[in-house]
Amino acid sequence: MFSENQLHQIPIRRGSIEVICGSMFSGKTEELIRRLKRAQFARQKVEIFKPAIDTRYDVEGVVSHDMNSIPCTPVENSGNILLFSGDIDVVGIDEAQFFDNGLVETCNKLADQGIRVIVAGLDMDFKGNPFGPMPALCAIAEDVTKVHAICMECGQLANYSHRLIKNDKLVLLGEKEEYQPLCRTCYNRHKFCP
Repeated sequence: MFSENQLHQIPIRRGSIEVICGSMFSGKTEELIRRLKRAQFARQKVEIFKPAIDTRYDVEGVVSHDMNSIPCTPVENSGNILLFSGDIDVVGIDEAQFFDNGLVETCNKLADQGIRVIVAGLDMDFKGNPFGPMPALCAIAEDVTKVHAICMECGQLANYSHRLIKNDKLVLLGEKEEYQPLCRTCYNRHKFCP
């Protein structure tokens, strides 16, 4: 048994959940990579995950639109993150909106184990609705950072991802040819007057 003095000397790992959210082209992945590289620089053990369906730039890398990257482990579902995250300090998760709703429980378990969890993802789908597990992750997070793009039509802050092509699939991986960031006013103009 530890004395009270000895208990104060034992380092406590304080887990937490940080969420980085916003529209497409707002810098979510760039901010995730920045935080993870700082943790690596501080010699913390870092593991990064993304959904296996995201193969846009690199199968085994998290890559921002400006091609900044960091190696990662692609996984099929949120439960697999727990299998690959032993003995680490920081877990990074990109494109969280594409994961199943079990991601919320996974992130909670990791944080409860003293792991810093940093999650990035779209908070809304192309229809302007909350996307996947992101709303629940925002609710349980200690810190939420909402980043914004610039509206491609008027130059104001943008927080909507407007789909440029006709396709009603909820999950449609794409880039500048398929999506553009818009502010609320410009987004609603397209939504109600296509």
